[in-house]
Amino acid sequence: MAKDILFEIGTEEIPARFMPGALSQLAVNAGRGFAESRISHSGINVFGTPRRLTLVVKQAAETQADQTTRKKGPSVKLAFDSTGNPSKALQGFARSSGVTVEQLINEDGYMYAVLHETGKPAVDLLPELLVNLVESQNFPKNMRWGDSDFRFVRPIHWLVALFGNETVPVFIAGIRSGRISKGHRILGLDRVEISDVADYLGKMADNFVIVDPDVRRGMIRQQVEALALEQGGTATIDDELLEEVLYLVEYPTALCGRFEEKYLELPVEAIITPMREHQRYFPVFSAGGKLLPVFITVRNGGTEFIDNVRHGNERVLRARLADAKFFFDEDRKVPLADRVEKLKTIVFQEGLGTMFDKVLRLQKLSLFIAGQLGIDGKEAAVVERTALLAKADLVTGMVCEFTELQGVMGREYAKLSGETTEVADAIFEHYLPRFAGDILPRTSAGRIVSIADKIDNILTTFSRGKIPTGSQDPYALRRQALGIVNILIDGKISLSLRGLFLAAFDLVGIMDVDKRNEISAALSDFFRQRLNARNVLGDAGIRYDIIDALLETDTDDIYQTWLRALAMASEEGTEAMEQAVEAFTRAANLSGKTHNEKIDPALFEVDAERKLYQALQKAMKMIEVSCADRNYVSVLKEIAELSMPIDNFFSEVMVMVEDAKIRENRLALLRVICGLTHDIADFSKIVAKK
Repeated sequence: MAKDILFEIGTEEIPARFMPGALSQLAVNAGRGFAESRISHSGINVFGTPRRLTLVVKQAAETQADQTTRKKGPSVKLAFDSTGNPSKALQGFARSSGVTVEQLINEDGYMYAVLHETGKPAVDLLPELLVNLVESQNFPKNMRWGDSDFRFVRPIHWLVALFGNETVPVFIAGIRSGRISKGHRILGLDRVEISDVADYLGKMADNFVIVDPDVRRGMIRQQVEALALEQGGTATIDDELLEEVLYLVEYPTALCGRFEEKYLELPVEAIITPMREHQRYFPVFSAGGKLLPVFITVRNGGTEFIDNVRHGNERVLRARLADAKFFFDEDRKVPLADRVEKLKTIVFQEGLGTMFDKVLRLQKLSLFIAGQLGIDGKEAAVVERTALLAKADLVTGMVCEFTELQGVMGREYAKLSGETTEVADAIFEHYLPRFAGDILPRTSAGRIVSIADKIDNILTTFSRGKIPTGSQDPYALRRQALGIVNILIDGKISLSLRGLFLAAFDLVGIMDVDKRNEISAALSDFFRQRLNARNVLGDAGIRYDIIDALLETDTDDIYQTWLRALAMASEEGTEAMEQAVEAFTRAANLSGKTHNEKIDPALFEVDAERKLYQALQKAMKMIEVSCADRNYVSVLKEIAELSMPIDNFFSEVMVMVEDAKIRENRLALLRVICGLTHDIADFSKIVAKK
């Protein structure tokens, strides 16, 4: 009879940011572990609170599934001697397999032992399986406690392991499993007996522990929205903040607090940032989008003494906002432009000067990009001014206290200092995107300075040998490279990355040719990876083989690569591409035998090669026009038009003839034809659909 399994790992409070990954790991590892142990079940659920990770396996079989395997032995030639008797090799194989020679079977020229393994009781397998689950959990940071070398995210205080209503003996880090869990640290019982797996969620809820994160999430959202409605507004429930609060509480109770209206004179972000980033509060806005002088927070407990909790939170926020107001008032006394000189006191990176030096590079690189895009005059002046002031807010009191406000306060102080709206907005935008899913710059100046800033950051860090490896990326270079890629695509900007690298090398002072080439190659590959199936092109739903085909070509111009991807993924483009694949792949296989691309029409002997040459000349003209118009669907169609002439060529023409001149001429024809696709995609990577 199938039974449910409960395994609860009780700990000290686990950091909220670790919880989603921990639960995901637990589910994956449990699924793998039960599959490898051959214990069937109807489903796996994982739950978690700050003090526990819980696994529930539904309807697990009481007995491990039987297994029949075949073990390969010696070949028939080696299995028997000249008289037909079993050889020593065969006898040894049978003995090691636990069967007799007579039980071996002959198949495919080899001897096999058919092994039948009867399933063991699941209760005998569960102790080791559950211990392995705990030991296989990985966390960004682990700790040790007591005299043990065992490591886990936080000290383990209790274990509950049940198979139906029976306990499963598990011993980890000096803790023996049982059926005793713990309720809420303040409101619940210190000893909560779980008699059966089916009782678990209910018993924990009775002791003020809502184990299911989805239920807690729903409670938090409903309570926050209801309180905001009572205040005549709507709460802004940020998903990331909600996820963090979710794993800070076991029994959520939302409450509303207030702050003095005088603080509404601050920029909205200067109020929301300390509320959200420092205190984990949800802001409330009116129907007209105006911030209200209230906040909503979530406590880990019930409604007892809730007024005390409210007053405590109001007092803390009041102090934060008072600091913000002080810094804001003081910062406004100095124009933003006057702060640029103070950037000389901030080191950018070791060996790369100060932030003031970076600003000088940023100005020049931004103007270089503007020149590449044909931007001059007034627009170029906006770019130059933006680059000069972009980092000035780093030396303001507000940003020193609330670093999350860099760029935001730069925009505010620029406006207060009399800078134009274009410059102020671009100062803010040059930091975009700040995280995955963030907004992108909308102004030309914002895009240009953002690209220049990120190129400078990435290139200078690469020049110091600090290239991201594995999961290590302390300078967030991957995020910045993705930001550049997305800005180029969103802004429909065609730029040569290599051209940017060369300009940046000059500004940084890297003149050694070999070092420039080495870093440039590494950077090109780094940006190419941002386009792969796990990043931009994959996220856009582009087929994996199209992505592979694109990444085999030059991706120096990100936007052009994007347009090629869209063309190949379109219905018309895909049809044309797949029509051409077979013919061009066949041509490519032969054209690799020569490097000659000089075609002499006088050497044509067969009508099929003359017609192919004529079709090639026509296609080359049409492709040149279509490429100039960035109409890559038309390019693919022109390439597809060559499929029939190529097929006819191969049907009627022998390429590898003895006459060297004729052979080389035909190979050159094929090589030039294949060259038509080199700037589009490597067609050999395309998987044609049948």
